[in-house]
Amino acid sequence: MSTEHGTIMRSEIEEIPAVFERIKSQSVQMHTEVSQLPLSSIDSVILVARGTSDNAALYLKYLIETKVGIPCGLASPSVVSVYGAKLRFKNVLVIALSQSGQSPDLVGYCTAARQGGATVVAMTNDQTSPLAQSAHCNLYLQAGPEKAVAATKSYSAQLLVARLFVAAWSGEVLNFDAIIAEGKHMLEQSGQVKTLAEKFKFNDGVTAMGRGFAYANAHETALKIQETLKIPVASFSSADYLHGPISSLHDQSRVIFLAPNGIAESAMSSTVARIREITTHIYWIGTGFTRTPHEILIGGSTGLSEIDSVIVDSIVLQFFALFLAINAGKNPDAPVGLAKVTKTL
Repeated sequence: MSTEHGTIMRSEIEEIPAVFERIKSQSVQMHTEVSQLPLSSIDSVILVARGTSDNAALYLKYLIETKVGIPCGLASPSVVSVYGAKLRFKNVLVIALSQSGQSPDLVGYCTAARQGGATVVAMTNDQTSPLAQSAHCNLYLQAGPEKAVAATKSYSAQLLVARLFVAAWSGEVLNFDAIIAEGKHMLEQSGQVKTLAEKFKFNDGVTAMGRGFAYANAHETALKIQETLKIPVASFSSADYLHGPISSLHDQSRVIFLAPNGIAESAMSSTVARIREITTHIYWIGTGFTRTPHEILIGGSTGLSEIDSVIVDSIVLQFFALFLAINAGKNPDAPVGLAKVTKTL
C-alpha cells in the first residue's frame, strides 16, 4: 500500500470541521442574504445540480419539504441545454448547487429560469464563477480550494449551507457548535474506519442504502466508492429496494446502510429484516439503528438530530472510500479518467 496515495483527499476531509467553523463565522451574513429573498411568495422549488452536488440537493429537498412544506423537485437541465425550452417560473425558487460553478448546462438553466421569472440562489465554492454570477444570491461554501478530484469538504459544506439556508427560511436556530464538535469527533474515528476498510471485501457486489435525509449520503457513499475504487456500486432508497432490486442480492453481497443517529427505525426495519435473511455482510454508517452482534459499525455521530447527523456522517463515508481505494492500490486524489471540473453541455 502506498503511503503517498490519498494524501490530498485525506487532508481535505480533515479540513471539514474548519470549513464548518468558517460557515458558522459567516452565518449571520448568510442569514441576512436569505432574509432579503422574496421567500414568502415562493410556491415551489427546483434544485439543479450534477454529481456530488446532486446528492447534496437530495438532502436539501428533504429539508425544504419537511421544514417549509412546499413541493421541491430536481431539475433536468437538458430541457434548456438540449431542447431549448422556455421556462415559466413565476413564484418559483431555483437553487443551484455546484462546487466549481462552471458547468454550462447549470448556468444555462439558471439563466433561463431567471428570465422566466424565478428567484435564483446558487451555492458554490467559487464566488466569481459563471453560476454564482447568474444568481440573485450566491451562498459561498467557504471550503477553499479543493484539489482532490473526488469532492469531500465541498459536499459536507453543501449539506451545512443547505441546513443553514432552510433554517433561515423556517426560523430555526442551528447549534453550530454541536455540529462542529461532532465533526471533529468523526476525524478521531479515522483509524477505526481505516481498519475496517482494509478488511472489506467488495468483489461480490456492494450496495449502499438509506432513507429520508440519509438517502443523500447513500448515493454519495456509492459515488465516492465508484470514483476512487473504480468499481460499480448501487445505491437505493431502502423503501425502493424491496420493489425489485433485492432480487439481485445474494449471501456474499455487501450492504452498507446509512442510518444517522435519531432516525426512526421503523423507516428501514422491513428492508433490514429482509436483507438479514439473505446476507450477513451488513455494515452501518450512522448509529441510529439497532445492529445485530455480527454487523459492523463503520462509524457515525451520536448526540445530534437525524438531520444534523447526516452532515457529520458524511465525513465517515468519505474516509471509508479513501481507505478502500488506498488499500486496493488506487490513488483517490486523481482517479484515472476523471477531472476535477466537469462541464456538461
